[in-house]
Amino acid sequence: MTERPGVPARELSDEELERQGVHAHAMRHWVFLHGTAEQFRTHTERMLELEQEYLRRHPQRTWQGSGGGAATPSRDDRIRDLVQTFSRAVTALLDETPDPAAAAGNGQRRDPEEAQAALLRRFAEAPGGRLHKLEAHQIARQLAPDSHLVAQLYRQDPPLLLAERDTRVLTDAGRAWLEAHSASA
Repeated sequence: MTERPGVPARELSDEELERQGVHAHAMRHWVFLHGTAEQFRTHTERMLELEQEYLRRHPQRTWQGSGGGAATPSRDDRIRDLVQTFSRAVTALLDETPDPAAAAGNGQRRDPEEAQAALLRRFAEAPGGRLHKLEAHQIARQLAPDSHLVAQLYRQDPPLLLAERDTRVLTDAGRAWLEAHSASA
């Protein structure tokens, strides 16, 4: 039987529900580190939907229904928990300091060359011009949301950035490009 992602959890067979739940948990780490905000939100919603349906069908298989001091949550308790979770998420978003680079995603397009220069400056500020690949990826998503702009830095001849195992490195050509760009700005 094939997985049917996007099918409401209530319509999945027990086998599909369990398979999709296992898959969702296995993918969580990757989505958390590498996914977009939209992918993370969608993944979270789906994972919660699958978990809630599993709990509804099999309460005794989970700690919530094991009788370990807590009865199976009532419908009202589950609604209350979801509203509190939503409220915490909204409060966390409102408490964030707006990022000017993120404004580019709200219709305020950043000049492509300036986005590349901003990314290269972050590398230049790092010790030895080196960043861990996950940190570099996160900074790139903030400063140059167009992945083609970032890829160009690695692919042009000579490359401005290099990948060395788990590290991304600003090259001498990258430093020269940044210096020339700063002089013309």
